[in-house]
Amino acid sequence: MGEGSITTKARTIVSQPYEVQVRFYMPPAELRRYFTTFYFAEWTIPDGQQLTDYLLPEWANLRLYSGSCPDAQTPKGGHLRDAPFTVNGPNSQAIRFSFSSARMWGIGLLPLGWAKFVGTSAADVADTVFDGMAHPAFARFAELGRSVFTETPDEAAELARITRYFLQRIDEPVADEARIIAIHSALIDPDTSSVSDLVVRSGVSQRTVERICRRHFGFTPKLLLRRQRFMRSLAHFMLDPSLNWIGAMDSHYHDQAQFVRDFRQFMGMSPRQYAALDKPLIGAVMRERARVFGSPVQTMDSPGGPTALA
Repeated sequence: MGEGSITTKARTIVSQPYEVQVRFYMPPAELRRYFTTFYFAEWTIPDGQQLTDYLLPEWANLRLYSGSCPDAQTPKGGHLRDAPFTVNGPNSQAIRFSFSSARMWGIGLLPLGWAKFVGTSAADVADTVFDGMAHPAFARFAELGRSVFTETPDEAAELARITRYFLQRIDEPVADEARIIAIHSALIDPDTSSVSDLVVRSGVSQRTVERICRRHFGFTPKLLLRRQRFMRSLAHFMLDPSLNWIGAMDSHYHDQAQFVRDFRQFMGMSPRQYAALDKPLIGAVMRERARVFGSPVQTMDSPGGPTALA
């Protein structure tokens, strides 16, 4: 199955005084287990204005921009601006970014996709955002960064270039494929609440789980499980803001104090502070993603990628 088989789902979300358009594209069948989605977003903001939002904890992403480039700041103190091709490794902490009008393509890499198309240790680049044209770990993507956009915007042609780039590399070998899939499947299961559960459900030794998680998922098994618990809670709240935080909390939290500690670690602020913020881009993306795929955030996708619902 090739480029012509791609499924597209689209919707325009208008929120005055700016407009955000979000379109999700299902990768072709040969690529589906390596990616969350290919997604296109375009936002129009009045001249001279900027909006601010936060990237949530997620898997690694490649993002390509036409128009203004975002100003991104990580909790570790990293600062990236004026980069039309950005890469973030897997992140466990929110990344603050400011932006003006632009077009963007996003490519979400599942852990298996990281192993296949990047290969370097994910732990070495976790919780950081890079200029994809400058960092040696992503040098192989420079061709993609240069080729997606042309002078004339053409969404279908841009998508075809992205798809073709990865299909040309489909035969490259993948290390630890079966183990990555087993660990990923166990990780996203809400009944997996401890590292010992993860080891049993994965069917491999704890030492192997530790090694593969750091290399391909970016973090220790314990942190990954905490991130899953937190993201289930945050996604629940984001999709139904009428809930209070207690109503959105995952059942594996012992009490509200434990949830608040996790919130501060993963988001860098309290639940009350985050609830009060405008979420001009991420809110629209999450709602549309949930409508189309039933999965509002990448960290909840299965190893086979999302499944279109609408």
